Amino acid sequence: MTSFRDLHQKGNPFTLINVWDKGSAQVMAALGAQALATSSSAHGFTLGRPDQGHVSRDESLAHAQDILSATDLPVSGDFENGFGHDPETCAETVRLSAEIGLAGICIEDESLPDGGAYEFDLAVERVKAASSAARACKRDFFFVARADGMMNGRYDIDEAIRRLKAFETAGADGLYAPLPPTLDDLKRICAETSVPVNVLAAGPWTKFSRAELAATGVARISLGSAFARTTYRTIVDAGQQILTGDFKAMSNALPGDEKDALLAQGAKN
Repeated sequence: MTSFRDLHQKGNPFTLINVWDKGSAQVMAALGAQALATSSSAHGFTLGRPDQGHVSRDESLAHAQDILSATDLPVSGDFENGFGHDPETCAETVRLSAEIGLAGICIEDESLPDGGAYEFDLAVERVKAASSAARACKRDFFFVARADGMMNGRYDIDEAIRRLKAFETAGADGLYAPLPPTLDDLKRICAETSVPVNVLAAGPWTKFSRAELAATGVARISLGSAFARTTYRTIVDAGQQILTGDFKAMSNALPGDEKDALLAQGAKN
C-alpha cells in the first residue's frame, strides 16, 4: 500500500475522504478511497454540537480511534486549532495523534471558539512546535498547517500566502488555505510554495473537476464537512416530506443487503 505521505503528489492529487463514523469509513473504503480523514464539523454534528471549538481534544482523539479501528486505510485528523492557543499544546496534540496511530493532522491558525486569526509570529511558532513534534514521532507523521483566516475574512490572499510560506519554512509537511478567491489564486499558492498543497472541494469549488484542480499543482483534495452535509440535506429534505405524510423519499434508500456488503468489504482485516 502506498504510504500516506507518498499519496501527496503535486499535480496528481488524491481525494482525502472526510468521514464521520465507522460506517461511513467502511463504505468509503469499500468504494475505493485511498485515505480517510475526520471532520470536526461532522463529528460535532454526531454530538449535537456546532463546529469551531466545541469538541475537546480527548473527544476528537477517541473519535479518530473509532475511524482508525474501522478500516485499514490511513487516517488524518481534522483538529481545528490544535485544541489550545500556545505552541506546546499544538505539539502535544501532534504527539498524542501519532500515539493513537493517525497518519497526520491539520491545525488552523485561528483562535477558537472565539474566532480571529492568531497574530503572525504566534501562528508561525505554533506551526514550528507542531512540525518539530511531528519530526520526533516514532512513526511517519504528515503535518499540515492551515491558513484559515482568508476563508473567514480575517485577511486577504497575500497574507494567506505570506503565512503559508512561513509555515513551510517552519517545517510543515503540507499547506492548506481553504477556499481561495479564484483558481488563479490557488495556482499562485502552489507556485509560491514547495510542499504539497491541499484544496477543499466545497461550496463554489465543487464546480471544478479533479483534472482542473490537478492543473493548479495541488497534491490533495479534501471534502471537509461538505460530504457529511450532503447527508444532512437528505435528512432535512426527506424529513420534511415525511412529516407532511409523504414517504416517497424513502423509495431511494440504499438496500439493506447492499449496505451490509459494503460494510463487510470495507472493514478492517
